Amino acid sequence: MRLLTAFPVALTLALSACVTSAPDTSSRPEPREEAEAVPEPQAPSDLSQSLARYYRGAEARLVGRGLLRTDGGGPDAPFGAGDLATNFERIALYDEYQLENGRFVARQTPSTLRRWRGPVRLQPHFGASVEAGQQAEDRSVLSTYATRLARLTGHPIRTVNAGGNFHVLYMNADALAASEPLLRQLVPSINDATIREIQNMGRLTYCSIFAFSPSGTSEYIAAIAVIRDEHPDLLRRSCVHEEIAQGLGLPNDSRSARPTIFNDDEEFALLTRHDEALLRILYDDRLTIGMTPDEARPIVRAIAADLVGGPS
Repeated sequence: MRLLTAFPVALTLALSACVTSAPDTSSRPEPREEAEAVPEPQAPSDLSQSLARYYRGAEARLVGRGLLRTDGGGPDAPFGAGDLATNFERIALYDEYQLENGRFVARQTPSTLRRWRGPVRLQPHFGASVEAGQQAEDRSVLSTYATRLARLTGHPIRTVNAGGNFHVLYMNADALAASEPLLRQLVPSINDATIREIQNMGRLTYCSIFAFSPSGTSEYIAAIAVIRDEHPDLLRRSCVHEEIAQGLGLPNDSRSARPTIFNDDEEFALLTRHDEALLRILYDDRLTIGMTPDEARPIVRAIAADLVGGPS
């Protein structure tokens, strides 16, 4: 899963997406909220049906290997304040992807602390393949998760039916291929490279998140998460947990961090107690938007010690 920080005309974008090698291996009033009309379900294409079979098999294989855990991290995955601080620096203060010559390229680079200053309004958008019952389930999962994230961060985060600034697209490959008009409506200054990335997600990209900042700043003001409708239940929830958390300001993955969803080993499917601590650090008032790793490091170590005890 990966988070991309992208660069539309007057915005900077951050990208992160779930790319897996799984076996096969302001004071303005808010707009009035009106639920989007539920379109008539459309039969998926052969490509979409093939993807659905692939992801069902991938989920079964991962679970069969003891991966995609939902326990939040048990006694087998301990971590101390030092581990937490080190993992936060790698996950929150480094980028996983860079925009180069109109394409997103995997490259770990130091960055700055990014997060939302204003309220986060999560708005789901459904492709024509998503049936009404699935839409209701997705809305429920998203709303429950938003409440949890708001409690952890102390930041205003909620779901809305309209007027969102963090858009969650539940779409199959067919809907994504035709998503350009919607994407330009949601983020008018979105660039062509970002649109191509969303429309042409490869099979090994399970889901993605694109977070946008005003040019020259580290403050997120908009985001687009892509959740494939071809996913079975656990992979679907896993994508929601990781991509939305990354879109709050945890853009990178770390191969050494554990227990966490910010590691492409797919050991954990859902937000862990370690990840809850990362979010608490991210939105702690002692940190400020735009801090470099060197500036943030001593403060992060102090916060980590406060959260889990012991030496930092």
